[in-house]
Amino acid sequence: MNSSKFPRLLSRLASCLLFAVFFLALAFAWALPHVRVQAAEPDIVVFAAASATNALTDIGNLYTEKGFGGIKCSFASSSTLAKQIEQGAPADVFLSANLEWMDYLEQKNLLAPGSRKGLLGNSLALIVPENSPVQSFEIKEGADLAAILGQDGRLAVGDPAHVPVGIYGKQALENLNLWDAVQDRLAPAKDVRASLVMVARGEAPLGLIYASDVSASDKVRIIGLFPESSHPAIIYSVGVVNIDQVAKAEAAGEFIDFLFTPEAKAIFKKYGFDVL
Repeated sequence: MNSSKFPRLLSRLASCLLFAVFFLALAFAWALPHVRVQAAEPDIVVFAAASATNALTDIGNLYTEKGFGGIKCSFASSSTLAKQIEQGAPADVFLSANLEWMDYLEQKNLLAPGSRKGLLGNSLALIVPENSPVQSFEIKEGADLAAILGQDGRLAVGDPAHVPVGIYGKQALENLNLWDAVQDRLAPAKDVRASLVMVARGEAPLGLIYASDVSASDKVRIIGLFPESSHPAIIYSVGVVNIDQVAKAEAAGEFIDFLFTPEAKAIFKKYGFDVL
């Protein structure tokens, strides 16, 4: 190589290196604020009815994958969750399986004003273990539920004293004049999923659950649906818990908005919910 060209070559290499360093620094400076904003998104704590477990878990994962923020869910009976919120549990969003427990929090000023929205609908179903000889059952006034329960069997259902599915179930059974025949043969459960498990394990020959919950187990099947006229409309509503942190409240509202997107609605429908 000609010795006179060597310094010029070094100069060009140095200029290219400086340009590359400048470009990388510029790109890093542009990206850094965006990384900080995403990292600063607060995790949202969602208290939701047990019947929404599968659907809301999938939706929460999708929300996080899209970079909108982390979602932490706690599932139980709506009554249990409402009481926990009343006692100061750190929830940001509440999704209730009935209107009464949402009313309960709203009356205590524990929901952000104007944040409450109707979200989903559902149906009541009778289920049996997969290996049950009962194939179908017409749920109507005077139906013989005792024939399915047998001599010692019990009806697995959420506790009618406070669990929404049990409250709906009691109303339906009373309206069909079936309550007196089964009220002493209940296996009250803490929530609808506990009832599902009892039937799936063969611990109860019959269960009363939401139709959507059947998708959570391949060991049970529906033998009949309650007439819609036998009970009040099953409406799931969602709202922001009344929290002081502005960033948290805004993030909670954004998550609720996401529940109404076509992607989230498709997941709810996949798990058997009616989207309002």
